Amino acid sequence: MTKACAITGSSGYVGGCVKRYFDARGWETYGLTRRPQQPSTRGIRFQLGDEVSPQLLSGLTALVHCAYDFKPLRWDHIRTVNVEGSRRVLQAARAAGIPKIVVISSVSAFEGCRSLYGRAKLEIEAIARECGALVIRPGLVYGPDAGGMFGTLVEQVRRSSFIPVIGGSQILFLLHHEDLCAFVERYANDEIGPLEGSPILTAAHDRPWRFRELLLQICRGLHKAPTFIPLPWRFVWLGLKSAECCGLPLSVRSDSLISLMNPNPSPDFSPNANAGLVCRPFNFPAHA
Repeated sequence: MTKACAITGSSGYVGGCVKRYFDARGWETYGLTRRPQQPSTRGIRFQLGDEVSPQLLSGLTALVHCAYDFKPLRWDHIRTVNVEGSRRVLQAARAAGIPKIVVISSVSAFEGCRSLYGRAKLEIEAIARECGALVIRPGLVYGPDAGGMFGTLVEQVRRSSFIPVIGGSQILFLLHHEDLCAFVERYANDEIGPLEGSPILTAAHDRPWRFRELLLQICRGLHKAPTFIPLPWRFVWLGLKSAECCGLPLSVRSDSLISLMNPNPSPDFSPNANAGLVCRPFNFPAHA
């Protein structure tokens, strides 16, 4: 029987990694995205926040919800688009009878988190568990041709002799994208037994990396010796916030800086062993 999986946010870094991994293992995948690349790929036009018909998802084996819209800045708009938008997707998936639903959250989501992104992900997690979905909180995702924050750091080190360092002592946990994709595919393929208590899995190796230490490791891997320029994070946050208020396009959001500077002080890795989630230690550049 053909295995079919829909992936929201498949045009993003993590969603794209998941889609390519499933494609390589013989799945029939459908990317739910704002800009489907027809006709070469199976793309379904999808806008987070819009209504989703269960008929759109009928007959699928699995759904992996990776989509998140970073454009909204105010909490009411964030909640309307991302939280309620996720509710519509997940409730449609449950109504369609999809047996395996996975929601990709974030390590930035934890009780007491200060970022709006973390708060939104926490609310999405609650909806996901009501719908019987597995919730995974990835750490900082890396790998060959990385995107997201890790890819930005690598490109910054590669191209510049001067690297701004905001803070430097904050803790990060890292996750190779193949470890995430492999676990999600095994779960979708019903190769993982029932998970007691519907745990939220923090997907990352449990070795903590300080931000400055991670930058040094990337520098060594690229044989670069840039000059680090320390910057006070509140000053940077104020500049980002001012630019957002003026409507200027930014590659980094002020709320993302809040997430970086206020990480989860004690992520829980204890459910991973029982779930069969194994994450390799970070090694750059030998990370393929």
